[in-house]
Amino acid sequence: MIAREAIVTVDQIDGFQIVKTLGYVHGQAVRPRDIVRSTFRSIGAFIGLAPIEYLTDAERAREEALEAMRQRADVLGANGVIKVQFQITESGDGTKVLCYGQAIILARES
Repeated sequence: MIAREAIVTVDQIDGFQIVKTLGYVHGQAVRPRDIVRSTFRSIGAFIGLAPIEYLTDAERAREEALEAMRQRADVLGANGVIKVQFQITESGDGTKVLCYGQAIILARES
């Protein structure tokens, strides 16, 4: 399993060198829109409350997409993923999170 510290948005990890590049991997998650929750979120925003439910849904979708990407990289034999990016799409159906990065094999620098 790839460690969380080995999944980064930059193009290298301090203290390690890239031994081999295995290609790009991705993961995605979709959170369906809940009309009742959406209504309460709108009322909360109107009276000045923070949209905690929305943040929770977004974070859950982000984690699911990240985990799917991590599993794909693991299947390739990677022990790291660099250049990770996220794309979020909101629609009437819900929220879609796409996550992608470059799977790599790392070795500690001597």
